[in-house]
Amino acid sequence: MTGFSRATGTHAVWSWTWELKSVNAKGLDVRLRLPMGFDSFEPPARALLSKVFSRGNVSVGLMLKQTETGTGYRINEEHLQTLLGAAARLQKDFPDAAPPSIDGLLGLRGVIEPVEEDVDENARAALEKALMASLEKAASDLASVRREEGARLGSVLEGFISTLGDLCAQAQSAAETQEDAIRARMKEQLAVILDDVSTLDAGRLEQEVALLMTKADIREELDRLAAHVASVRELMAAGGAVGRRLDFLCQELNREANTICSKAQKTALTRVGLDMKATIEQFREQVQNIE
Repeated sequence: MTGFSRATGTHAVWSWTWELKSVNAKGLDVRLRLPMGFDSFEPPARALLSKVFSRGNVSVGLMLKQTETGTGYRINEEHLQTLLGAAARLQKDFPDAAPPSIDGLLGLRGVIEPVEEDVDENARAALEKALMASLEKAASDLASVRREEGARLGSVLEGFISTLGDLCAQAQSAAETQEDAIRARMKEQLAVILDDVSTLDAGRLEQEVALLMTKADIREELDRLAAHVASVRELMAAGGAVGRRLDFLCQELNREANTICSKAQKTALTRVGLDMKATIEQFREQVQNIE
């Protein structure tokens, strides 16, 4: 969801530049920087951007200026008095310093400012319409950049999903040998307690093994993993704003991988479960980058 776009335009005596920048975020956060006196333009601008984007931190800046000067210039008396007061205080602390000169004070930023002609309502409405059209173009260009990034990320995400599918097959293969591992481990533990394991009732041993196998069965987890992987592929194929839904599926995938790790009775299955968790986490990190 990263990208940058710029759009310029002119209307009557005005010229402007829109700059839009997008970075990753879980939700949509639009930050507008508008010139003084254009606060009323913020609601329609936000509404437009909310239609184009659904996720990301989008910073929007408008640089606006008149191509023709106004009626003249004026001295900002309030700002000048503030500067004179500061100069007087400094003069007390540094009595040997030369007092400020008139030309020096007038050369300071903000002391002299242009006086712009008032814009009538019709001219203002026409200007805002032109600004909105220019903002729409900049937003469209940014959305295009983000789509290109999304297309590149799509192949990366597909690689993680393919890896997860392979790991599910490995988990299934490792789980098929868990019964022998459980039986062998139980006999080893009983040997520590009993002097003669051969005296143990074989039927009772099989019952205990069956109970442990039921608890260690990961078929349901693998079935749910397969269903979630299928849902991920469907969302990616459908396109559009799917980032939040993929983020939710990452939580579900991770839940099943955690359960598989907790049920593992063999080192091989534990290793596969940990590889699943690592792959899902990598997938989740990239999901944060898409809309």
